[in-house]
Amino acid sequence: MSKEYKGVWVFAEQRDGKLQKIALELTGKGREIADKLGESLTAVLLGHNVSNQAKLLIESGADRVLVADDPLLKEYTTDGYTKVICDLINERKPEIMFIGATYIGRDLGPRVAGRIHTGLTADCTALDIDGETKNLLMTRPAFGGNLMATIECSNYRPQMSTVRPGVFSVPDTNAGRTGEVENVNVNLADKDIRAKVVEIVKSVKEIVDITEAQIIVSGGRGVGNQEGFSILRELAEALGGTVGGSRAAVDSGWIEKNFQVGQTGKTVRPKLYIACGISGAIQHLAGMQESDYIIAINKNGDAPIMGVADLAVVGDLYKVVPELTREVQALKGIR
Repeated sequence: MSKEYKGVWVFAEQRDGKLQKIALELTGKGREIADKLGESLTAVLLGHNVSNQAKLLIESGADRVLVADDPLLKEYTTDGYTKVICDLINERKPEIMFIGATYIGRDLGPRVAGRIHTGLTADCTALDIDGETKNLLMTRPAFGGNLMATIECSNYRPQMSTVRPGVFSVPDTNAGRTGEVENVNVNLADKDIRAKVVEIVKSVKEIVDITEAQIIVSGGRGVGNQEGFSILRELAEALGGTVGGSRAAVDSGWIEKNFQVGQTGKTVRPKLYIACGISGAIQHLAGMQESDYIIAINKNGDAPIMGVADLAVVGDLYKVVPELTREVQALKGIR
């Protein structure tokens, strides 16, 4: 592979002028990958009036931030963002590029990869460098999450992957870290953007994204039915958290797909994760085992989830959870 391709790039996704959490997660992991290769890390920031976000990217590990600032980039459009990023890739030739597997990233990543004729490994949950070939090792769930596949893109550059939000931690910032901020020329005209953003309507939910939740009460097959999730919601509300579910619960129609935790759902890192009636299949554990504190409630003391729990409660969730809710509510009443 041509040596003209050098460096690691991350797409620094922003919305309304504010960096998304995934941008910082990728910057932290990108720093690690770049260090293994002995290369620099570049963050690519697109938008309008967003250059004030570059400092945080540098403090999080980026050596350089390429800022593409233009009114036509204020709102995400497939055509606009694809053209600007492809122009930069063709000009600068990065060896690796990471994009978050968000709604935007899942649209942008394949379009960029197709435009520049390279491969794309989607929805990755692990990234590393092969010690011998120095190729990027991209790991993702396959066959419905029953198998983890590690993929290399040996013959094309840049090596590209979209990365699932929440699988990597946000790095600590270094306020004294310095780097280069470069404002790049944007060769973009109104005619280049075929789909126009007419209006943006934001829905308001208690918690829009479960990956942002600090407390999650999750239910699995052991909950038994959709009505059973009502007692989980009561506990979540008492704790100030949200409800999640395993794939079995989602497949049974007891909870919406947006709240699924696991390899084929969302990867979460809450401060507290309470698993109720969840056996702990490897696919589910991969999506929540990095939680700060894990409580498992299960009739089966030998269930895999009990082995990763900080506190394992052997018992009937229909007795344990309501009692726990009452204790939390009483404690709040005292306070």
